[in-house]
Amino acid sequence: MKRTRLAVVAVVALAVATALAAVAVPGDRVLVVEDTDTGETYLTAPVEDGSTVALEYTHSVEKTRVYDEYTVRGDVLVMTRMEFESYGWGLPSRANVTEENGTFVYDPPGETTRLTVAPGRVAGHRLHVDGETYDLVALADGESVDLHVTRRSLLTDITASIHG
Repeated sequence: MKRTRLAVVAVVALAVATALAAVAVPGDRVLVVEDTDTGETYLTAPVEDGSTVALEYTHSVEKTRVYDEYTVRGDVLVMTRMEFESYGWGLPSRANVTEENGTFVYDPPGETTRLTVAPGRVAGHRLHVDGETYDLVALADGESVDLHVTRRSLLTDITASIHG
């Protein structure tokens, strides 16, 4: 009887230790899109160092395409490319740009750990994460969102793979 109790206690202790390790061990890195005001998560997308995260939209005044590209470096989004088709409000009129097939292109400075976006129905914001494209307006129902990179715990990764 004593050996049985000892074996049960050992199994329970091992299960608890495994669960605690799974919660504490960092898992995969993900881009999180969440409501700016409530923190509700709208999307998590897997990313890694070198992943491309981009916002593409129509400029509200110029009615031309704008593309802002970021590269994931650790938990930071580094702005690595901007493309735009005309100069207008909010676009870099004094930047050192090149022209590629009628599009102005430049490598803007800057990095951030959190990017806030107000998706607009007129602008039609789209989010590109590596090869996937998401309709940011529909995803967030037009609400402002924050984008940031984080690591999920190993337990979250395991749970996501079971449910996913």
